Amino acid sequence: MENHQKESPAEYQEQQWTSNHLLKFIIFSLIGIFTFFIPINVNGTASIALDHFVTYIQTTFTAFVPYYVLLIIISGAVYPFINHSWNKDLANMILSIFKIFGAVVAFMLVFSFGPDWLSDPSMGPFLFENLVMPVGLLVPIGSVFLALLVGYGLLEFIGVVLQPIMRPIWKTPGRSAIDAVASFVGSYSIGLLITNRVFKEGKYTIKEATIIATGFSTVSATFMIVVAKTLGLMEIWNTYFWVTLFVTFLVTAITVRIWPLSKVSDQYINNQEGRPEHIIEKNRLKAAWFQAMKAAERSPSLLKNIWLNLKDGLIMTMAILPSILSVGLLGLVLAEYTPMFDILGYIFYPFTWMIQVPDPLLAAKASAVSIAEMFLPALLVTEAAMVTKFVIGTLSVSAILFFSALIPCILSTDIPISIPKLIVIWIERVVLTIIITTPLAYLLL
Repeated sequence: MENHQKESPAEYQEQQWTSNHLLKFIIFSLIGIFTFFIPINVNGTASIALDHFVTYIQTTFTAFVPYYVLLIIISGAVYPFINHSWNKDLANMILSIFKIFGAVVAFMLVFSFGPDWLSDPSMGPFLFENLVMPVGLLVPIGSVFLALLVGYGLLEFIGVVLQPIMRPIWKTPGRSAIDAVASFVGSYSIGLLITNRVFKEGKYTIKEATIIATGFSTVSATFMIVVAKTLGLMEIWNTYFWVTLFVTFLVTAITVRIWPLSKVSDQYINNQEGRPEHIIEKNRLKAAWFQAMKAAERSPSLLKNIWLNLKDGLIMTMAILPSILSVGLLGLVLAEYTPMFDILGYIFYPFTWMIQVPDPLLAAKASAVSIAEMFLPALLVTEAAMVTKFVIGTLSVSAILFFSALIPCILSTDIPISIPKLIVIWIERVVLTIIITTPLAYLLL
């Protein structure tokens, strides 16, 4: 992550960019934007190109996909023991056990044996076919196109342009725009990787790093596609995407001003002196262009970039699929056979009832389930009214914090924050999302 400097126009003119840099920035970024954000109609279905591509693979290679997913899940369960991360801390140990459980469940589902409750169409098969298989395809394929979207200067350009609004609204440096966009169009793991690195370099305070980790580390656009498909929202994909982005970052702007985020320390890591960013005060677009061209110049070749992103995508898929299956199944079992989430849902019931979400108790229960796994709320409201599905689909993303992946990721960084405080931030985010999104849903749908 580079420090933003006060560069003069003369400095920009000294550097001559080749047409190759310009073409890489424009063409690859446009292809990435088209793949993720422009809906097209194929066989009567309006959706983005990435979704059509994944659907084609899933329908063409129907017999092959379950075995591919099983291989990924088994690899993901074994991987923590190969790279010795399973016993790094308590959170990793628990998650590693869940991944082994996920591999066992996947094996039983693919080869059709095991207890009757697992093979119930609304339990194991529903989770595997509607969530695990689409995610298993979307993340690696999406990572290939993300190489085009984020690898050739677009992120850097956005980071400089957004610098003047970051601190007034979110109380974070301008450079944190990169972390936010990296999470939203890439993945929370990429966003947290950037955040932790910059924090250790003394460029974020503890408060800034905590705000970014808990407020910007959203699931990616590729994950949002799975949620939208599950809830039948792909026909209004752009509405869903932009409302979710708006709500997520508006909720973050509010939570930074209330406890516990408002009281987090302003010290730097290990009480270092810190390296606050230099502000670009003029020629902003020229500076943004300069940074974008520098990124395009430093970028690897297209094939190398795609390979690196595909590899990262596969490793990430290995990490999340067994967790999604095991924690997701546990969440479904608890939701179906115990009153746990019904009881927890009463925290949110006053809000879903007051703001008139259709079927407020179901919406409150789905909201409560989001702490376990971000996909579970969508699975609980597939038959609900469109407004309820839209609110819960948005909440799945804007709640941000969940135990199957993101919370262990945050705990594995150098950012000092406790689980109780993370849970309080989650409750705040859920309540605020319900209050903000419901009127928007009634207005737009």
